[in-house]
Amino acid sequence: QAQLEESGGGLVQPGGSLRLSCKASRGSVGSYHMAWFRQAPGKEREMAAAISWSGRQETYADSVKGRFSISRDYSRNTIDLQMNDLSSDDTALYTCAARETTSPAGQYDYWGRGTQVTVSS
Repeated sequence: QAQLEESGGGLVQPGGSLRLSCKASRGSVGSYHMAWFRQAPGKEREMAAAISWSGRQETYADSVKGRFSISRDYSRNTIDLQMNDLSSDDTALYTCAARETTSPAGQYDYWGRGTQVTVSS
């Protein structure tokens, strides 16, 4: 199974940028469909961005499209999330997840513990 560790969260000012990384300490990021989820206090968890195992398909939530970019770094064995033009609405716990290629779409099998992103002046 995959073991995922997120990093890169922290405090950032509105309009700023932040880059999150999800490192697969076990398993290869090229072997799974992967995604970044986020959940703000009192809100339901939503998928912010996803990338297929091949990297040929990317999916973004409407709320982040054009501002966020997900990518795979084979050399570091990470899935990264570049976040630009951040606002307070982006404040959330960001969690990395992996899905076996044989698992049903939308049902992720492995989860990291998350990294907190707080957008505030």
